[in-house]
Amino acid sequence: MNILLWHVHGSWTTSFVQGTHSYLVPVLPDRGPDGRGRARTWAWPESVTELPPEELRDAPVDLVILQRPNEAELAERWLGGRRPGRDVPAVYVEHNAPDGDVPDTRHPCADRDDLTLVHVTHFNRLFWDNGGTRTAVIEHGVVDPGHRWTGELARAAVVVNEPLRRGRTTGTDLLPGLAEAAPLDVFGMGTEELARRLGLPWDRCRSYDLPQSKLHDEMARRRVYAHPVRWTSLGLSLIEAMHLGMPIVGLATTEAVDAVPPDAGVLSTRPEVLARAAAGYLRDPDAAAEAGRAARHAALERYGLKRFLDDWDLLMEEVIR
Repeated sequence: MNILLWHVHGSWTTSFVQGTHSYLVPVLPDRGPDGRGRARTWAWPESVTELPPEELRDAPVDLVILQRPNEAELAERWLGGRRPGRDVPAVYVEHNAPDGDVPDTRHPCADRDDLTLVHVTHFNRLFWDNGGTRTAVIEHGVVDPGHRWTGELARAAVVVNEPLRRGRTTGTDLLPGLAEAAPLDVFGMGTEELARRLGLPWDRCRSYDLPQSKLHDEMARRRVYAHPVRWTSLGLSLIEAMHLGMPIVGLATTEAVDAVPPDAGVLSTRPEVLARAAAGYLRDPDAAAEAGRAARHAALERYGLKRFLDDWDLLMEEVIR
């Protein structure tokens, strides 16, 4: 099967392209959002081919994977007038929790009869207003990085991009209280000014923007993974931390309450509970290791790559019939 999709979310796409199909990824000279081409910091197989728009016009495409509202128009134009959902089968993947007038946020694909709307969590499907559009849930799958946790550094790892811009959504305002109990290492883009803007000393809130090839090893050196996000889809960094064997301390919000079992860490809507839990894991490496093993077991059972690819194969076979 020849599948056209855009490189939007690197971690999700890295898992998706591990399947048995051929994947066509648009590329533009500036490698901007509508034409990033192949990933440069993730390992993608040779079955992923970059194609500029002019070469997509006559390309054989069996299925279009849409992930943003503007991609339907791009696909129709670049595929020589072939309309996703009408002239070529299409699936729209919704990666995000709804924003705006929750819980009445209407999805851009609501009441479509020409495509399937796939959510990455059950929480997302529940909270989006999908109208009469056919929906499905295919939960995340992760390329297993292996059990790397050492916990040698008595610090908490946090992974978040642009925490200053995203503010309360990612729980940035909760970091000072958490940092009092456990020194933080925050990984992600746009974290350089985080400590200064929060009024924290560098030792209590360090920032790192690392390539994917180094991120997992550095996360796994930290004693615990902290997930202070208020409102998001289920972050792949959380699932990756579980695969690494890290104990989890996080807000009991959105899909996290269903993804992290009780023996894998501590979830709560009370920040003070999370602070105490993080401090407790820092004091007790054995308890951290035990919770991390439970987290890894749960992640492999629920978010394994094979299950993810099998679920997608079944759905794609239905869509192209």
